[in-house]
Amino acid sequence: MVAYHDEEWGVPSHDDRHLFEMLILEGAQAGLSWTTILRKRDGYRDAFENFDVERVARFTPARIERLLKNPAIVRNRAKVQSAVLNARAVLAIRDEFGSLDRYLWSFTGGRPIVNQWQDYRDAPATSTESDAMSKALKARGCKFVGSTICYAFMQATGMVDDHQRDCWRRRNRR
Repeated sequence: MVAYHDEEWGVPSHDDRHLFEMLILEGAQAGLSWTTILRKRDGYRDAFENFDVERVARFTPARIERLLKNPAIVRNRAKVQSAVLNARAVLAIRDEFGSLDRYLWSFTGGRPIVNQWQDYRDAPATSTESDAMSKALKARGCKFVGSTICYAFMQATGMVDDHQRDCWRRRNRR
C-alpha cells in the first residue's frame, strides 16, 4: 500500500488505458478491500488483455464464463460482466469525445480538485463531481460506477487530491 500511495495514488493520469484500468479495478473493489484488488492487479491485467478496451469490448459470454473460473481475479459475475459493458461504453465515449481522458476530466474542469484535509479520514466518500460522473456513466450503460466508486476513482487517478496537508506527496505533486 505504501508503494501504491507513493507512486500512483493521486497522481494525475491522462492515459486512456490506465483510466479504463482504474475504472474497472475500482468497480471490482466494491465491497472488498483495496489491498485485495492490488494483490490481484496482475491477474486482472492478464485476464483483461492489459485493459485494452477494444479487446475487452469484444469479450463473449464464453470468455466471461472462463473468467469466472479464474482465481487471479474477483470471480463475481456482475463485476466481470460490467467490465465488458463498460469497455463498450468507453468505445462510444471515445468516439464522441475523442478520448476517455477528455470525457472523464471534464467532470473536474480538466484540473485536479485539491482538497485541504488535516486528516485523510476527513475526505468525503462522494462529491458533486463524483455524483455527476456516476450519473453520466450510468446513462451511458456503465455498471459499478456509483458515486462512491467514482470518487475513489477520481482520487486514484489524481482528479481529486485528497492527500492530507502534511503528506509529503502533497508537497511533491506531479
